[in-house]
Amino acid sequence: MTLANNDALTIARLAPLIRRKKLSPVELFEFVLDRIETFGPGLNAFITVTADRAFAQAQQAEKEIAKGHYRSPLHGIPISLKDLFYTAGIPTTAGSKILRDFVPVENAAVVDRLRDAGAVLVGKTNLHEFAFGATNVNPHYGPARNPWDPSRVSGGSSGGSAITVVAGLAVASLGTDTGGSIRIPAAACGCVGLKPSYGRVPMHGVVPLARSLDHVGPLCRCVEDSAIMLGMIAGADPRDATSWGNPDTAFSKEVRRGMQGIRIGIPRQFFFERLQSQVRRAVLAAVAVLEENGAEIHEVTLKGMEETADLAAWITVAEALTFHWTWLEKRPQDYGDDLRTRLEGSKYMTAAAYVQAQERRRAYADRLIQALKSVDLLVAPSLPVTAPRIGENEVKIGRTREDTRLALLRLTRPGNLAGLPAISVPCGFSSDGLPVGLQIIGGPREESTVLRVAYHYEQATSWHRAFPPL
Repeated sequence: MTLANNDALTIARLAPLIRRKKLSPVELFEFVLDRIETFGPGLNAFITVTADRAFAQAQQAEKEIAKGHYRSPLHGIPISLKDLFYTAGIPTTAGSKILRDFVPVENAAVVDRLRDAGAVLVGKTNLHEFAFGATNVNPHYGPARNPWDPSRVSGGSSGGSAITVVAGLAVASLGTDTGGSIRIPAAACGCVGLKPSYGRVPMHGVVPLARSLDHVGPLCRCVEDSAIMLGMIAGADPRDATSWGNPDTAFSKEVRRGMQGIRIGIPRQFFFERLQSQVRRAVLAAVAVLEENGAEIHEVTLKGMEETADLAAWITVAEALTFHWTWLEKRPQDYGDDLRTRLEGSKYMTAAAYVQAQERRRAYADRLIQALKSVDLLVAPSLPVTAPRIGENEVKIGRTREDTRLALLRLTRPGNLAGLPAISVPCGFSSDGLPVGLQIIGGPREESTVLRVAYHYEQATSWHRAFPPL
């Protein structure tokens, strides 16, 4: 196996080689840096590349490992971070003009955990402005481009992170997910994107979008890598009252447990309505693979799902306004037109409307959790469409057209409203070579079950081994 072999670019394959001193962290970093310099500019995946710091971290990792001080499976592994995470001494722009020159004095909690694990930070990735969007077309830093077709969106808001993983510009990345911002780009670009349960991973030191909906999670080449990453970043932090649990590195062991007898629910209502035909075929073929590998397939009924779009939109913009209010009053011209219009259009939303939305959210979440009591997981498409073209305001679904942003968010928002763990894994390609994503949604705090089923599906297929012909 060589680094030129695309299958090798996973934590699961690289970490044992680094630990046994058969692969140098410096060699691995130089390989990744070469790809960043070659492909990064065309894909516009990064806002900041931290080459000098990363080289020093790779050298440090090599010296520590040579002396027998191996920290974790992330020791010496090049990673990227969505540019929402505080990084001491490195700009954190949030994809905005307003924070273009903001340099934090501390790391986000998860960044400290990754550094303690020995990870090598190669850069901060492009995102939708302040994470408030689903396409990753950024008015200040330019659009992040899909590696399978640079005329297409990467999906957002963690689009740059997905690109770095799929194009081999990093081995793994961290993103955030408020309405689907990890799973949308994972599906659009063809990688694995995991949104953990709400509070499983601390948000301290992450520029917020909507605090009651925000989640941190990994984007990776394979499910096992996602489990490894989750194990490194999970657990409570005293600076985040919503976080819970203890650090847990057992996720990567749990993935190999069998899938026999797992009950999978297929929600035909809402999740399987208004899909592009090629998306439908790929997802149903994936369901057949799960059944062939021991899962029990059951149809489930979910009512009232249509209101999730309005609920998520109202809650998101109300909570975003609390963070942006002063800037919106004093520096409105520094926002992109899209974001400024959405924020200003909601400035006079009443407190009563917000409270009512939260009450309806709780009732909806109860219904979704109740449905999950009869099955172990729900399986559905991650997106109803493949990646739209950059600048395309509407997407075609059969004989109808739908607003691009609403289409991209439609099937992922429910997981955020209920705070449930959900993952997107590659499950095929359209006839024009664009990835399709399979979404697996688990019950409360059931990341292990989600990861286990995703892993066994992945092992039975080869979609995750596909690299774009850059």
